[in-house]
Amino acid sequence: MNITLRQLRVFRSVAAGRNFSRAGDEIGLTQPAVSRAIGELEAQLGLRLLDRTTREVTLTVAGQSLAARLDRVLDELDQALHDVAGLADAHGGKVRVASSPTLSANLMPACIAACAVQAPSIRFMLLDRIQQDVLDSVRNGAVDFGLVIEPSSTEDLTFETILSDPFVLVTPENHALAQKKNVRWSALDGLPLVLLDHASGSRRLIDDALAQHGAVCDVRQELGHPTTVFRMVEAGIGISVMPALALPAAGLGALAARPLLPRVQRNIMLIRRRNRALSPVAERVWALVRETVAASAR
Repeated sequence: MNITLRQLRVFRSVAAGRNFSRAGDEIGLTQPAVSRAIGELEAQLGLRLLDRTTREVTLTVAGQSLAARLDRVLDELDQALHDVAGLADAHGGKVRVASSPTLSANLMPACIAACAVQAPSIRFMLLDRIQQDVLDSVRNGAVDFGLVIEPSSTEDLTFETILSDPFVLVTPENHALAQKKNVRWSALDGLPLVLLDHASGSRRLIDDALAQHGAVCDVRQELGHPTTVFRMVEAGIGISVMPALALPAAGLGALAARPLLPRVQRNIMLIRRRNRALSPVAERVWALVRETVAASAR
């Protein structure tokens, strides 16, 4: 069938007002043009949609069925076309970004605040999720792009590293290792640890670094949030290896952080689907996140 959007709009107008002349006035067509559009639509469908007399216009059963569904369909189409047209505008719209919790807490507030100042017509929507959920959200198109710790596989993703964040040792202030200016990874061999769990993008990198430097440790607790890790260390349950970015800006209180040598770092990346261009407004937010994180690092 070769049915046009114009024919459907004409039919909706006639069905709503039950009058050809009023429908023509409403959509800017003459009455003969309205009659012709309805006739063409009926010919394509092979059904009568309207019964017309000199006194009234009534809907047939087929016409009633089409009219009942057409409002929703045309409204959804109008909204879809409006949304697509908005993709050409880099100045306004909604951008959905997914980020893992540590990055959400320590990087994204400054990015969202910068967006509010520099691009107030853009609505920056943050989805705070564990790393695997961030990756899944990017892959299935639920978000425009994501911010993650370097994933183990990026075959179907395009990424850009925007920050390198070293790992540090966190201990109670009175711990023997806290008396050193820096600590070698090998010095952790045999010590009890409290670590982020495997939902964190950092855990794989920490495990690899410990194994590479011959440190076999007793992992006493595996936790989902840095604050909980710090409280466990304060309680004497173990010491920890944490990304420097996770250290609280207000300080560690009764804890101490020391650089680990040789330096091992995690790369923080912006990611999006490979071979899928970002909309202009999402591209603008991508650049804004990059610039804001770079400025904070400086």
